[in-house]
Amino acid sequence: MIRAAILAIACALSASLVGCGGGRSDATLTFTAVPDQDATRLEERFAPLAAHLSEALDVPVRYVPARDYAHSVELFRDGEVHLAWFGGLTGVQARAAVPGARAIAQGHADRQYFSYFIAHRSTGLERSDRFSGAIADLAFAFGSERSTSGRLMPEYFIGQFARQSPDEFFSRPYTYSGSHERTIELVASGRCEAGVVNFKVYERMVAEGDVDPDEVRVIWKTPFYANYNFTAHPELETLFGAGFIDTLQRVLVSIEDPGLLAALPRERLVPARDPEYAGIADVARVLDLLR
Repeated sequence: MIRAAILAIACALSASLVGCGGGRSDATLTFTAVPDQDATRLEERFAPLAAHLSEALDVPVRYVPARDYAHSVELFRDGEVHLAWFGGLTGVQARAAVPGARAIAQGHADRQYFSYFIAHRSTGLERSDRFSGAIADLAFAFGSERSTSGRLMPEYFIGQFARQSPDEFFSRPYTYSGSHERTIELVASGRCEAGVVNFKVYERMVAEGDVDPDEVRVIWKTPFYANYNFTAHPELETLFGAGFIDTLQRVLVSIEDPGLLAALPRERLVPARDPEYAGIADVARVLDLLR
């Protein structure tokens, strides 16, 4: 009885970190992120976050790079990663593919996210509060085909304001660049005359001097929508014990170090819930991107 009591006390003390019961001592928490920026840069940025989570959770943590948006969902679906920083669309796709998966954290800004439609200076287009139909005749670039801010919601808003699908709206073939940075590069070089990007990536590149806002202009800001989130795989509870996902959520939202948050990049993280992304799921179904 004494031995059982001691074990129960030890379990209760450790539960606040990694849960108790069913956990594996040899397990490693693996996580990934949608490659909406340069992949090499993402690996460098996520290394400090992996080290912090390892120390805070007292488990090994390893970042696994994803080749593209679809690969990040595949890694999660196949259980090769247990945590992922997804966009709104990839998040709902991953949770639909893995019963029991749930969104646990998001940036404060992700509750009201938006995209920038941008255009090269040579087009003569200026910033407006109204969606511009003039882009219909321009060489246009979306981001990744699975990007919420670079494809899904912009396509939805084109439909809302132009009453046409992109295939009907654009008079010239449009392209998918693969990432927000690449879209900006295409517009800056003049290879594309206009495009749509994640507002945070655009503002970061302007702040870092990588893009001239007079050369690559913001011409329209979309309405708000929910976006990025950390989604947890239910296998975490098997690997590290019951209650681990709740502990992971607390650790994530308690991060205050700007250096760690810069990997995302976010000023702070707040709890997230699946219902906040119901609108994204609805749009994805309409566009046949979620079944």
